[in-house]
Amino acid sequence: MRIDFSRHPGEHIVTWLLRCWDNGASSVELEGKEAEQLGSLSREGGIDKAIGRKTQVLSLWRRLLLGVKERYPFKDEVTCHQGKWTTMERGIQYVRELAVLEVIYNDPENAQSPTDPDEVQCTQPMWRKFLRSAPPTYANSLAVMSWKEGNGQTVDELAVQLRQYEGSLSSSLRACVSAVEELSREFQQFKVDMSSSPPVQARIAAIGSKRSSAQEKGERKYTRRANLWFYLRDHGEDMRKWDGKPTSVLDARVQELREKATRKEDSSWKAAAPVSREQSPRRSRWADPISDPLEGTSDSRVRKVSNGYSNQD
Repeated sequence: MRIDFSRHPGEHIVTWLLRCWDNGASSVELEGKEAEQLGSLSREGGIDKAIGRKTQVLSLWRRLLLGVKERYPFKDEVTCHQGKWTTMERGIQYVRELAVLEVIYNDPENAQSPTDPDEVQCTQPMWRKFLRSAPPTYANSLAVMSWKEGNGQTVDELAVQLRQYEGSLSSSLRACVSAVEELSREFQQFKVDMSSSPPVQARIAAIGSKRSSAQEKGERKYTRRANLWFYLRDHGEDMRKWDGKPTSVLDARVQELREKATRKEDSSWKAAAPVSREQSPRRSRWADPISDPLEGTSDSRVRKVSNGYSNQD
């Protein structure tokens, strides 16, 4: 019994009393002599003497309350735990200690005064003390809860409400933690993928190079066909006949016209300057009307070059 009801060194009085209540002090009935045999339970001589002063049979809980009240007749002389509570269970414990303080200083002659701390009605001063001792994690959200004086809410009912609130808050917090962990895993996987793949800029440059190469090929293809088309048009061809024809067909027709122009140019040279083959000058590159369809050289330019050579002779 002494182990269950003895006060620990440095333990607050209300904390000690609440522990005695939870250990069943209200169910232990003692006479005055039996209470004296318990020795020092409170570690304070004034309280221990008052515990065994009543000779009639009283519960140990009632004797403890009377002894504390006799030693500390004023309510503000008994202090509760100072500082912030860190968990909701510790916050509920603090509210119950405040309720013990109310029980100590209730009128003992009033039969309706509760002796059970959990049956004490939570008052507005108790609620304010509870909020002031709350850590920032809980203080802002708990402050939103409205307080109605005289609504009959007991400490036990308040404890149930606070545990429900803690459950919903824990669920939301767990969901947030889970989401953060998932984002962290995805980010780590992204870093792994980036480290094992070519740099993004290099990949973009490679894609741009492929597009430029394809575009360049298309432009070269278009330029060749256009030059063939212009060559045929400049040589009097009916372009309606060549509309829609493949490039190879246009190229064949251009080659045919080139051969005709070459034969005509040869005959003109022979008629203008009949010389031996050894004396015949090497044919200039200007004699070829189109060495490459991409250059787009016209027949009129060839004739000008030929006349120039004739005048020199």
